[in-house]
Amino acid sequence: MPRIAKTSLLTFTGLCALAFAARAQSPAVSGLSQVWVPDLGNGSYKNPVLYADYSDPDVVRVGSDYYLTSSSFSSVPGLQILHSKDLVNWSIIGTALPVQLPRTRYDQPQPGNGVWAPALRFHRGEFYLYYPDPDLGIFVVKAKNPAGPWSAPVCMKAAKGWIDPCPFWDEDGRAYLVHAFAGSRAGIKSVIHVSEMAPDGLSLLGEDKLVFDGHKDHPTIEGPKFYKRHGYYYIFAPGGGVPTGWQVALRSKSVFGPYEDKIVMAQGQSKTNGPHQGAWVDTPDGKQDWFVHFQDQEAYGRVVHLQPLTWKNDWPVIGLDPDGDGTGEPVQTYRKPAVPGKTALATPATSDEFTSKTLGLQWQWQANPQPAWYSLTAAPGSVRLAAAPRPADYQNFWQVPSLLLQKLPAEQFTATTKLTFTPKAEGEKAGLVMMGMDYAYLAATYRAGRLELAQTFCLKADKGGAETASAPVTVPLGQPLYLRVAVRPGARCQFSYSLDGQQFTPLGAEFPAREGKWVGAKMGVFCLGAGATATAGYADVDWWRVTP
Repeated sequence: MPRIAKTSLLTFTGLCALAFAARAQSPAVSGLSQVWVPDLGNGSYKNPVLYADYSDPDVVRVGSDYYLTSSSFSSVPGLQILHSKDLVNWSIIGTALPVQLPRTRYDQPQPGNGVWAPALRFHRGEFYLYYPDPDLGIFVVKAKNPAGPWSAPVCMKAAKGWIDPCPFWDEDGRAYLVHAFAGSRAGIKSVIHVSEMAPDGLSLLGEDKLVFDGHKDHPTIEGPKFYKRHGYYYIFAPGGGVPTGWQVALRSKSVFGPYEDKIVMAQGQSKTNGPHQGAWVDTPDGKQDWFVHFQDQEAYGRVVHLQPLTWKNDWPVIGLDPDGDGTGEPVQTYRKPAVPGKTALATPATSDEFTSKTLGLQWQWQANPQPAWYSLTAAPGSVRLAAAPRPADYQNFWQVPSLLLQKLPAEQFTATTKLTFTPKAEGEKAGLVMMGMDYAYLAATYRAGRLELAQTFCLKADKGGAETASAPVTVPLGQPLYLRVAVRPGARCQFSYSLDGQQFTPLGAEFPAREGKWVGAKMGVFCLGAGATATAGYADVDWWRVTP
């Protein structure tokens, strides 16, 4: 939270908050989703409020505006920033990491590494965003405008295995940082530590101290968020593991404990598995409290839910508590937060006509992008993807940095792209991909002077699995291709193609999408050379459209 107790946010009525909101509206935000709108239009909403892989979400309110960020791992640009007026309608307004550092590491794909659970706070007129790299340490970036630009990352603590940091500025001017540990790097986990932090938020003072051990009752406790209310210090933290865990609240009258613990939300009789890890925020008038958290949906990633939060004997109760035991259960639908004014419908961008001078904020690469990979000016109204070279040790797409991808936006949808492939060398290919630890793509490959279109799939790509292709069909050179993937419940994918954009022909067998390393499956486009040396071919992607 900001510098002092949570309730002090009510004093933030400064004009600066209104200025932030005005400047945060980005022209890159596209129209309303056709496949998932959580606002029901009748004063209620349905979960998830973000049907996409915004894992480990954190939210801060500044004035009447809410800002959200989430783990981005090794996808670049990283740390996407979303904005909302009511916690239900969200738009992407910027990214905090245009490249991931150090470049020598993140110029190549690093699945599952990079940016883990971040924390977003507003303190003395600036946004602070803390994120862990589990192999390198704790980093912080700052901005006056949440849409950016953000400062270059500062490593405030070099450490292997420190994860999930969250700062807290107390009323007396002292500051603290809470964090957890990744057992895969640190050799310990299921414990929460607190360090005193310099008031500027850029370094730690002294040694960190153990404040809670979750081994007995809350294994894999992690993802802590620091707050204060009614004289209690609270640490909200998930326990029990990603797919099936629960939400824990810790409280103490002292910042360094001892802390009492209580489960404040669990699946119960609901259909929402593992409801935990996220952010507590209030409405601008301070009369309502809410909790934003994730639910793991495998190939769809960790989607974001919104729960009402109430207080009972100075313990939070998240969701509804039908049996009155103080442990809430997730809601599927509920009345929207009471916020001032009328909120327009909004959803994160998915479709893209590529008419802007920059890529839409929904797009991310598998590693730091290189200028030679793409152009938005070579063919105005399209993004031109160069036939990027393959890694020297290429086995499959798991190693390819130049895939242009975005999150899945709903349980069921269709993604269609129009592209024109202009190959120059044998073996170049371009197409549409559904990427994960298993992946499949529909692509045209240049062979012996003609284009061959086929579906290719790869199982256990993360383990070096080999690709297998369907029987190819010949398609005309120099003409647009329309490539499509229809996603059905269970993330079952059927690829098809068209030469006129009207009649589509299925190609290849149905493919069950699979999640990536700590992320959901992703979909997008690519153009790839046949070897490790750059070639001259390219694909002009005219548009990308997500429809029911």
